Amino acid sequence: MKIATILDHIDSGFMALPKFQRGYVWSRDQVRGLFDSLYRRHPVGGLLIWVTQSEGADYRGDQALPPGVVQLLLDGQQRMSSLYGVIRGRPPNFFDGNAQAFTGLMFHIGKEEFQFHQPITMRDDPMWIDVSRLFAGGIDGIGEIHERITSSLPPGEPTSHIFGRLAQLLGIAQVDFEIAQITDPKITLDVVVDIFNKVNSGGTRLSKGDLALAKICADWPEARDAMKDHLARWRTQGYDFSLDWLLRSVNTVLTGEAKFLHLHGESAEAVRDALDRAAKHIDTSLNLIAGRLGLDHDRVLFGRGAISVMTRYLDQHHGQLSAIERDKLLFWYAQAAMWGRFSGSIESFIDVDLEALEGEGDGIDRLIEILRLWRGGLRVEPGNFNASSMGARFYPILYMMTRMGSARDLGSGLPLTASLLGSRSALQVHHIFPKAQLYKARFQRGQVNALANFCFLTMGTNLAILDQPPEVYFPKVEQQHPGALASQWIPMDENLWRIENFPEFLEARRAMLAGEANRLFASLLHGDVSWLASSDRADDGPPALGGIADEREEEQLIKISEWVVNQGLAHGELAYELVDPRTGRQCAILDLAWPEGVQRELSERVALLLGEHAELLALAAAAGFRCFTDVDAFKRYVGEEVLGRANMLAVA
Repeated sequence: MKIATILDHIDSGFMALPKFQRGYVWSRDQVRGLFDSLYRRHPVGGLLIWVTQSEGADYRGDQALPPGVVQLLLDGQQRMSSLYGVIRGRPPNFFDGNAQAFTGLMFHIGKEEFQFHQPITMRDDPMWIDVSRLFAGGIDGIGEIHERITSSLPPGEPTSHIFGRLAQLLGIAQVDFEIAQITDPKITLDVVVDIFNKVNSGGTRLSKGDLALAKICADWPEARDAMKDHLARWRTQGYDFSLDWLLRSVNTVLTGEAKFLHLHGESAEAVRDALDRAAKHIDTSLNLIAGRLGLDHDRVLFGRGAISVMTRYLDQHHGQLSAIERDKLLFWYAQAAMWGRFSGSIESFIDVDLEALEGEGDGIDRLIEILRLWRGGLRVEPGNFNASSMGARFYPILYMMTRMGSARDLGSGLPLTASLLGSRSALQVHHIFPKAQLYKARFQRGQVNALANFCFLTMGTNLAILDQPPEVYFPKVEQQHPGALASQWIPMDENLWRIENFPEFLEARRAMLAGEANRLFASLLHGDVSWLASSDRADDGPPALGGIADEREEEQLIKISEWVVNQGLAHGELAYELVDPRTGRQCAILDLAWPEGVQRELSERVALLLGEHAELLALAAAAGFRCFTDVDAFKRYVGEEVLGRANMLAVA
């Protein structure tokens, strides 16, 4: 089928986009590459469409469908949206994305190349033409463009090629796309989504939440936007949540179930009400977690799956909890998060926990008991602080202890509570024994970045200490602010402050950290500490491999992720966990990962691992990740293989 015919079908409503499709995600370079390929008549793939009855079809946009059948586009949305946007000069009716991706495409008649409009560099070169304007004028407009170009050229300049190249460009609309059709009248939406996922194995698979949301939007078209508004609001507060995550909380509030299939029969009114309730309870949960536990920003907010259970519990109690109920709920949340209960098979664990909330009595006791039996004990042991890096699950616990307890800043002596004001009062992770000193003494990265070598200080104090060894700055701190060291769980044996005794320092501090963690957890139980009895669980195994070393490395990774986003691609996930799906044990921490690819049309899982060992690289590769250990190599991959720009690094 010719491109021009396909665009006519989109105009008439005979071809549409199913609601379960995600929005437009292509970048300008992909649009430019598509037109360059079509201009040179290179193959760009075919289309897959689902032919189904117009009546009852779930499609995007507000345009009415013609009676009879409709062709729903399953594979080829990005290409057809780009072609429609450039050739018609406006987005298609079903468009959901950034129209700037195809606005202002220009073609140079002499060089036969496509670029997007650059006013300064193109201003004095008449050979640049606006592609959308050419298509708007059609065959009748070629003569006018030809005359304008030739009249601006110096006498004797060859012009015979101009008309042919304009015709070749305009002929893109006559290129044929091969069309594959699904026409079985008995086929269901669920089966079509499965086909879509198989065909789009080179792109981001539709989640179960996408399908559920598509069915919700059939009755409540504004549902997606309403949920995005909540996500945007939480983003301004420092929390980055996904649409699937919010939808799961809506599901638990409305149905008491984790699986999205339970949403399919619910009315639009019921879903709208459940969204309002879920958002309110999520706000409460975040406020409790930040205000009582001190976990006040996205990087320390772990165990997000637990929040869906918390919203159900809060909804059962109409948002009103006693102090004991509140603290027990927070005890369960922190314990579930640090043992990784929701890092493996999230739906099955949420369903078990939701079931525990039903029945007589207070379900929070049943929740804690189920967690204890699953875990084999909830008491924190010194060995739990053997982990290293900012991605370890006990990193948020250390932050929580700092905020909840009586930890004091080593520079000012003030308590490190959430009430500290000013940018220099924001908490930063501090290496107690400086990295430079430890590496000089030939300690390994895992020891250097051990959690027991971390404490939290204000920015000003962190900068003031710099690379001083503890045996130098600890006595000054103790003299100026007596008790500040002990408040940070620092062993007061001065022999342990010397760098040659660093391993013994770590061992002693781990014991102190475990003791403080258990004390704080006991405080949340209001005296009912039977759940913190000695553990009978099996050994947790070795600490997880890898992870972000410090805030400097974290800042570098954030900048790289932002650079990728600026290319029109996806955010990376910091400190991405590789877990044992059976036990939820954290096996490895990938510095920066794209588990679904940096571009939604690219299936390859990618990870950027800075300064990691071969063992971690092998583990990540076994999990299906293509690993990069060099930033420039990663950027070349994005530029050349994803966006097709060999010169991206030169202009970055």
